[in-house]
Amino acid sequence: MNVGNEGLLDRLIGVLDTGLRTVTSRGEVSNATKISDEELSIQEQAKSASLMRVNHTGEVCAQGLYEGQALVSRSAPLRSELLVAAEEERNHLLWCNQRLQELQSGPSMLVPVFYGMSVCVGALVGLAGDRVSQGFVEATEDQVCRHLDRHLDEMSSNDRRSRDILEKIRDDEKRHGQNALDRGGVQFPHAVKSGMTLLSKIMTATTRRI
Repeated sequence: MNVGNEGLLDRLIGVLDTGLRTVTSRGEVSNATKISDEELSIQEQAKSASLMRVNHTGEVCAQGLYEGQALVSRSAPLRSELLVAAEEERNHLLWCNQRLQELQSGPSMLVPVFYGMSVCVGALVGLAGDRVSQGFVEATEDQVCRHLDRHLDEMSSNDRRSRDILEKIRDDEKRHGQNALDRGGVQFPHAVKSGMTLLSKIMTATTRRI
């Protein structure tokens, strides 16, 4: 299905609307976990807040990537799948934002920048075709899962509430990646994934404190 001018305009408006809600973390959110808060030390709370800030930014980037890919997709079924995944990523970032508030912290000031960059990257990848686009989804979600595993290793075992949120997010990300392969996504080579790891480290380093 070709994208007409009117359809593209509607999609652009949708991306802008989603972007506004994303960078302001607005929207209804259900509790991600029913686990009660533990008493955390000042150091444990600060550590959890910095990790959740990074994860919130990661979910912003994931949503931007999906929105960018859906923006240029010529396949109605693929676009639908991408938008469903984007909505799940939005739930994730709202969970992270809610937890940041509970930890008396807030999201990174760089969120608008990362969202805009991610939409552009997603659109460029989407223009390369459906199989590449789906392969990029799998490669991205693989990186996210590795990233979440590292954060779970770093986070205090006392912060059971934050850990439960991250584990739920990881399960969704694994499913997104597998779904992308099942829909015919290409497996990205190790060298490409290594480059993506380097970029994620840059994002992590900047958003832990800013």
